[in-house]
Amino acid sequence: MIRFIRGTVYSFTTDTVIIDNNGIGYLIYFSHPEKLTLGEEIMIFIYQHFRDDGTVLYGFLSTEELNLFEKLITVKGLGPKTAMTILSKGTYDYLINAIENGDVNYLKRIPTVGSKTAAQIILDLKGKLIASDNNNNVKENILLKEAIEGLKSLGYKNFEINQISNELTKMNLQSVDEYLKEGLKLLMKYKGV
Repeated sequence: MIRFIRGTVYSFTTDTVIIDNNGIGYLIYFSHPEKLTLGEEIMIFIYQHFRDDGTVLYGFLSTEELNLFEKLITVKGLGPKTAMTILSKGTYDYLINAIENGDVNYLKRIPTVGSKTAAQIILDLKGKLIASDNNNNVKENILLKEAIEGLKSLGYKNFEINQISNELTKMNLQSVDEYLKEGLKLLMKYKGV
């Protein structure tokens, strides 16, 4: 089973990307084309979906987004295409908050999600997305996301940042600067500097 693909962005559309990995082009359904650059080296985490007519790959820039997708497709009546639409129309943090706070109206604004589907998502997933022992999780995620944007502005690629994001998530830091400093240390460690 494929779990991630590392390669260069060969081409992309509004909902797919082709990744060139050693001369093989993988067609992957992908929800955030605005985060792609042609020719950029990237690592995409994969959900491999088996159907009667073939295998479909769904791709994500982080394991957190992949995990949310895998939880969404467990919701009664919700398939991979609808889950990708949900992820493409909302940010990870907003989606988590909407589900945890029972915000049906936010979810209903997403195309293909009606009142019944929104209520089912909340019923099936509320309380299962945020660890109960970490009350500052949302605040820390926002600080971490700002730090990750800072690392990108310094020229680090998505696949490099993805390598350290899990370690940064486990750190209980109180500011964007602290996350940036720790992120730079980890990136240097991975590069062997």
